[in-house]
Amino acid sequence: MNALLRLQSELGDIVSIDPLDLDAHRTDKSGWVADGTPLAVVRATTVDHVQAVLRTATEFRVPVVTRGAGTGLSGGACGTDGSIVLSVAGLTRILEINPDDELAVVEAGVINQHLNDALARHNLWFAPDPASKAISTVGGNIATNAGGLLCAKYGVTREAVLGLTVVLADGSLLRTGHRTVKGVTGYDLTALLTGSEGTLGVIVEATVRVRALTAGTVATIGAVFGTVTAAAAASAAITAARIRPAVMELIDPVALGHVANYLGPEGSAGLPLGRGAFLLVQTDGPAALAEAEAALIVLREAGGEATLSMDAASGDRLLAVRRAMHPALEQLGQVLIEDVSVPRSRMAEMFGAIAEISARTGISIPTVAHAGDGNLHPNFVIPRDGAADAAVPDEIWAAADEMFQAALALGGTLTGEHGVGVLKRRWLQDEIGDTSLVLQRQLKTVFDPLGLLNPGTMFKA
Repeated sequence: MNALLRLQSELGDIVSIDPLDLDAHRTDKSGWVADGTPLAVVRATTVDHVQAVLRTATEFRVPVVTRGAGTGLSGGACGTDGSIVLSVAGLTRILEINPDDELAVVEAGVINQHLNDALARHNLWFAPDPASKAISTVGGNIATNAGGLLCAKYGVTREAVLGLTVVLADGSLLRTGHRTVKGVTGYDLTALLTGSEGTLGVIVEATVRVRALTAGTVATIGAVFGTVTAAAAASAAITAARIRPAVMELIDPVALGHVANYLGPEGSAGLPLGRGAFLLVQTDGPAALAEAEAALIVLREAGGEATLSMDAASGDRLLAVRRAMHPALEQLGQVLIEDVSVPRSRMAEMFGAIAEISARTGISIPTVAHAGDGNLHPNFVIPRDGAADAAVPDEIWAAADEMFQAALALGGTLTGEHGVGVLKRRWLQDEIGDTSLVLQRQLKTVFDPLGLLNPGTMFKA
């Protein structure tokens, strides 16, 4: 008996070998397409299913690529040749909501927004806020330590994870963490597994920290600056003034021009989007108005043309400018969304470096940033020329290489929220160094001695 026959015998019709299904699972939202064809796609709906897949994979030495909603942006959940694609998107139960202890227990396939919909009935919310929250899973958020628009004030996913249930490579079950506010017993395996991108185990359940819904009002500021460096300096000035917005987003002039064309005059929210850079600032809570008024002073002193809105409709129109960024670019071709972070005080320098690389190479690099935490998303648009997925040209990777090195030189990191995946593994050693790379490979071997879990993700196989 081989691996496929064993899977079909034990798991029945949740095992798919349909060619179209296999092909669809070779890619994710990054646009990366893995070589070859997966052996099968298994759509697990229980923890027992996941354990059966891992036991079979270990017995027959078959690689396993774990996948949630497929919204990743680093190529880390793409079915490689001969692999079992293990989908945990069907593990969708919200097992517990505990308002007294401000926690929830959920399976890995629960959609981020669905969890928040359920929590809202208890006046609670789950703070991790990736742009894909309407379609991405909590398990995927944890596997990549996802970020989003609210990180500067409310933290990344790791800060919201109390404990995990994980299926290890041999099919055994590991429980980590705690349900308490404090807990320092033993090594923090929960933190290690958060952001491990499916290379150490398969996350099937999570105990997450939830918060009381933020009381008070929401204030939104939209500001236009003559240059992106001026806008970045203004955002740094807000941070230096000890103002902590819930959202602070920056769009550079190249990207803003595309957004202006996409939205048209009626979508401009009363701002001159056809020129300069756009900075969005949103404050929340009881002090929202006072914080927004203080931020407005900083922005205007920095040369921004700014407008403050306290009503939800106007605020939504300002937020719509930011949300239109990627739809505007996707009209132009396939978008490679990159992800670097630098200290907030050096964000203006990073924007300057991107502009210099773009001008010198002739490659357009429209860029948006989570300005509140220094996380930039430079974008490369690749014309499709009729193909569904265009290959990334070498000259774009060369420009990206320069951009990554610039981020590291400014004290930054290669990825703030998307993960290493396949697309950034060639630069991993540049950031973490030889000693850390060896140690991390050793950790991988402890959890996955046969090298079956997501081989090629993060480290070269």
